[in-house]
Amino acid sequence: MSDIGLTRSPRGTDSAVLKWLGLTVAAIVAAVGVGLGFWQRIPVQQILFYGAATFALIAWAWRTYTMRWSGRAEAVLPGAEGEAGGRAGRAGWRAFLYRNRAVLIGLLLLFAAFGIASVTVTNFFSWLNIVSVIVLAALLIFSAVMSKFVVENKSAFIGLTVLVGLFVVGSLKVDGFISVENIKSMLVFASFLGLACVGQTFVALLGGLDLSIPFVIGSANVGLLFLIGLGVPSWLAVIFVLVAGVAIGLINGFLSFRLQGQALILSLGIGFAVSGITQILTSIGTRYSGNVFGKVPGWMTNIAAMNGRTFGLDFPPVIPIWIAVAILLILGMRNTVYGRYLYALGGNRLSAQRLSISERRYWVGAYAISGGVSALTGALLLGWSGGGFIGVGQPYLFQTLAAVVIGGTSLLGGVGGYGFTVIGVLVLQVLTSFLVGIGLSFQMQQFIFGILVVPMVALYARSPHIRTQV
Repeated sequence: MSDIGLTRSPRGTDSAVLKWLGLTVAAIVAAVGVGLGFWQRIPVQQILFYGAATFALIAWAWRTYTMRWSGRAEAVLPGAEGEAGGRAGRAGWRAFLYRNRAVLIGLLLLFAAFGIASVTVTNFFSWLNIVSVIVLAALLIFSAVMSKFVVENKSAFIGLTVLVGLFVVGSLKVDGFISVENIKSMLVFASFLGLACVGQTFVALLGGLDLSIPFVIGSANVGLLFLIGLGVPSWLAVIFVLVAGVAIGLINGFLSFRLQGQALILSLGIGFAVSGITQILTSIGTRYSGNVFGKVPGWMTNIAAMNGRTFGLDFPPVIPIWIAVAILLILGMRNTVYGRYLYALGGNRLSAQRLSISERRYWVGAYAISGGVSALTGALLLGWSGGGFIGVGQPYLFQTLAAVVIGGTSLLGGVGGYGFTVIGVLVLQVLTSFLVGIGLSFQMQQFIFGILVVPMVALYARSPHIRTQV
């Protein structure tokens, strides 16, 4: 018995080393930030505050992760520590890397984006940008760790954490980021994107995708002003455009339901066809193709333009319109028969069919809603821009998909909802505003935007689909 005792395993020794290494890294990064702050002649109070915050964040993140795979005191035989301890250590490393591969990939992409921007953008490498990227990295780690303890609405938790992080970084880096005017601007653009995402959310909950959305938006934008220019009353022109959008959605729904294996390409083809015929009709007798010029009615401009007013208040009605739509959809999709059946079909079609739920009716209805709301978005964008342009909807091709997925709605169907899409919309809009505010070029914005989307989507992808749990 005297030969056996409690000794610290190699993993326990590694744990102590890693803790001191983490403190050293945190101190070095904080010192670099302090040095850059003095070099840029920033007030001492700010330098000390951000230096302390940087040290605390890195130390906390390092300790949180090293505790996952570092060992503690355990009972071992004095002569058996070497080879067994080495194998256990290597197995621990591999298990740690595998469990957290999505987060590690996200961190690598984030640091890669920071490095590329530092090399290519003049004066980008600064202590404040270092703090910003550290805050984002810390929040990414925090959301990944804490999401494992959130049983319900995990994606909403992650999305809200990222949203808070972007607001914190934006307020530190961009002057006037949290000003009333900038927040109003972000909400206006978020309203357009949020409305465009309504149909995509419905379709995604059934396991489909609607790639015709940007083409319907552009066609409605051009067609509406063309009709107004012909002398059609503006209110009647809006109704006609909305009915046309619903009709396009119905065609999409009927054909894609019959050919579900090719539904993705089918919706894209219909979108191209609608865009083409719209340009042909609106350019007859003119030199212009894809653009329509004319006078937009004042009531439409007031609804969507930045200087619009709502009951005398200094914000356009499009913002409360989107808020009202979001509230109705969030409540309705969870508390009505239609909403519950929609989730049932997306989660398990066979079970839904046995309950006599008409898959065709819900599938076609989701696409009809998508077409109608897309046409409404195009009409609202006309009030914002003041001119018809067929390409006004092109940015929404990727943004609607990204907002739905970032929010946590599964493209396989049955999981998510419009409340999650709202979070995704806000994350995308705040991120876009931040990238514009720090003066990055459009190409660099697209690059950073893309690689930041990847880790957020990867975090949700780790959750098993609902069909595997039924």
